[in-house]
Amino acid sequence: MLMESQRRSSRWYFGGLSSAAAVSVTHPLDLIKVHLQTQQLPKKSLWQTIVNIYENGGLLGFYQGISASIVRQLTSTMTRFGIYETGKRHIDSSKVSHSIALAMGAGFLGGLTGAPTDVVNVRMQNDIKLPAGQQRNYKHVFDGFLRIIQEEGARKLLTGAPVAIGRGMLLTISQNLVYDISKGYLLRELHFDDNVGVHFTCSLTSGGCATLATQPLDVVKTRLMNAKAGEYDSYLSVITHIGRIGPFGFYKGFIPAFARIGPHTVLTFLMMEQLRLHFGCPPVNAD
Repeated sequence: MLMESQRRSSRWYFGGLSSAAAVSVTHPLDLIKVHLQTQQLPKKSLWQTIVNIYENGGLLGFYQGISASIVRQLTSTMTRFGIYETGKRHIDSSKVSHSIALAMGAGFLGGLTGAPTDVVNVRMQNDIKLPAGQQRNYKHVFDGFLRIIQEEGARKLLTGAPVAIGRGMLLTISQNLVYDISKGYLLRELHFDDNVGVHFTCSLTSGGCATLATQPLDVVKTRLMNAKAGEYDSYLSVITHIGRIGPFGFYKGFIPAFARIGPHTVLTFLMMEQLRLHFGCPPVNAD
């Protein structure tokens, strides 16, 4: 029998806060992933990329664009988690189709909400490796918003939005839903205790599934959002360009992607679970 604290449900904003805290640890890994995904010839290895970032910006270079990453979690991730965590209390979770539909809806709105911040985030992270004359030099995420609107028009903030939306939908299914399914199996079928060990195992599983599901779209999104004017004329041209090196081109940067998504997912769910246990909504039948 679960204790009352373990039966508490997460509040809508716990996921966003936890994810914003987690990104302060995992941001350097995300930055390395972006550099690998956007590099042109000659190609650099993972180690060469790390050395290049350090040589150009020192230790602080690994936190280029951190303001955009945090705001991204407080928009996109908070929307995804908020809708999903709130909505799952009002659906029949025993029907997987209902949970998938909820996750897709949450991911759709989360991807749309976070698209503008995603554009600034990718550009700020990639800026450090560009020649001095081509660097955008956004001071912070809000400066990026303003500069893009003034210099390129507000519509530019929605560059890659369909891809970001698709990624958000896949991410919510493979991250949130996989976490809930695996946790439910361990608790109900194998009678595990609702503890940190279970939270870690389930979050690591969902992190792996999320990386596999979203990496192809993430590569396309990153290329498109960082592209110069006229570099690509359609989504198909981006896909064709990446596909020239074969299907593995869509999984470029997979190791750093998992190294970022995995720990980020684990940290997010571990912190969210602790918030739920100590400050979550009490059970409906609680006095």
